[in-house]
Amino acid sequence: MTENEISNKIIGCAISIHSALGPGLLESAYAECLYFELLQAGLKVEKQKPLPLVYKDVKLDCGYRVDLIIENKVIIEVKSVDGLNDIHLAQILTYLKLSGCKLGLLINFNVLKLKEGIRRVVNNL
Repeated sequence: MTENEISNKIIGCAISIHSALGPGLLESAYAECLYFELLQAGLKVEKQKPLPLVYKDVKLDCGYRVDLIIENKVIIEVKSVDGLNDIHLAQILTYLKLSGCKLGLLINFNVLKLKEGIRRVVNNL
């Protein structure tokens, strides 16, 4: 399955969750619901996966944790904030670089229409 096919399934699951719950919940609640929905969709999902940082050939455990990694190809960063900003974009770009994944989805559930809260982020390796 390609990154685009995976992202289409992810977005469908996220829209389903947002339609049922609406905005205003904690990020952790949306992340758990998305984890459940993606598993139900038959996808391989890892949550809160640690990402080490390699600096000068030394592997450092700095406490980076990715919200969700799907099929070892797509990273999801779940937010529930008033608006996405540059620091959120920088965060997911860092996760993409550390993991070697090409595609990330930044999903902010704290919006009236979910499509306004989704940003696709591509790591051009």
